[in-house]
Amino acid sequence: MSLIVQKFGGTSVASVGHIEAVADKICRFRDQGHDIVAVLSAMAGETNRLAALAHEIMDQPTPRELDALLATGEQVSIALLAMALERRGRGARSFTGGQIRILTDDSHTRARIREVDSTRILAQLEQGNVVVAAGFQGVTESGCVSTLGRGGSDTTAVALAAALEADECQIYTDVRGVYTTDPRMVDGARLLRQITFEEMLELSSLGAKVLQIRAVEFAGKYKVPLRVLSTFEEGPGTLITLEEQTMETPAIAGVAFERDEAKLTVKGVPDVPGAAYKVVGPVSEQGIEVDVIVQNAAADGSNDISFTVKREDAERTLGILEQAVPSIPAQTVELDTHIAKVSLVGVGMRSHAGIASLMFKALGEEGINIQIITTSEIKISVVIEEKYLELAVRALHSAFALEKPENDG
Repeated sequence: MSLIVQKFGGTSVASVGHIEAVADKICRFRDQGHDIVAVLSAMAGETNRLAALAHEIMDQPTPRELDALLATGEQVSIALLAMALERRGRGARSFTGGQIRILTDDSHTRARIREVDSTRILAQLEQGNVVVAAGFQGVTESGCVSTLGRGGSDTTAVALAAALEADECQIYTDVRGVYTTDPRMVDGARLLRQITFEEMLELSSLGAKVLQIRAVEFAGKYKVPLRVLSTFEEGPGTLITLEEQTMETPAIAGVAFERDEAKLTVKGVPDVPGAAYKVVGPVSEQGIEVDVIVQNAAADGSNDISFTVKREDAERTLGILEQAVPSIPAQTVELDTHIAKVSLVGVGMRSHAGIASLMFKALGEEGINIQIITTSEIKISVVIEEKYLELAVRALHSAFALEKPENDG
């Protein structure tokens, strides 16, 4: 008998009716002979509602108590699903992260999993029960409730699948799987039947919101076959594995993009060792993630250093740099909040030449200027003006022939 871990997100359990439908789906898998561990998020909107309550009490809620509050959302959904399964004559037991003993570190609101005790789950599976586990949460060594951060239920599901050596971990969402790009932006976006962990990691880090990046990292590390499917439509979804599809893997798996970017440029930086650290170091020390970085030599022998950050961090980063200018020393700092990043991702880049030149040609033909370019073994990212984002994504999707065939629904 195979073991499948199935994760259902907030939209999948948004109401009692949705939970009933999830129960029916699990019953069908049980009838096919599978053992099931279901991992649930809170009902859609519930975590936001709880967080809003906390902020009515405190502007900056105590992280330990905030975790204790937010973790209650999953307790509601898992208890309701267990009831729905029992009403259908199926044995079911719900467990919080603490009851399972998903042990985490002490970083409240963004905890990381250290260890999973599979004893209690295996005992229930031996009795023929469906195990319904709360996602997003765990327990610290001292017994405090902890949460894993937004999207943490994905990570819970993968961690349980790894600990249980499950045959597959299925992530159910409100989309049919992983697409070549956002189907809301490009009508011809194609559903990928299979993709590698490397590609999914890059797509997740570059703006694709289908899976939490930590979950993909976890799955790749422990070699857990991961499948993304729709709760609401039947279909094979997208399988994420270590294996490339064929010897003739397409050069590009998908086009990712991020809107919420800002670019800062520090001008007139001395061309001496350590100058780049004086620019980027103070920003990183404040916990701000620096993304794309480029250094250009100016005519007077100094350098201009540009880098991107999340747009929400832009003003704070500007303030840090303006304070650092005298000690660098540099001339001025400029902020541009009207940029976006577009990326091509594909393991096939390793064996296909000319990817960059075709990308630049496609953008050039649309009159789109590239401000920054960064590359790795399986990705190329460019920073452009935000107003050209949708045009750029469509142009690249077409240039690399990523559209679905006419007969592919």
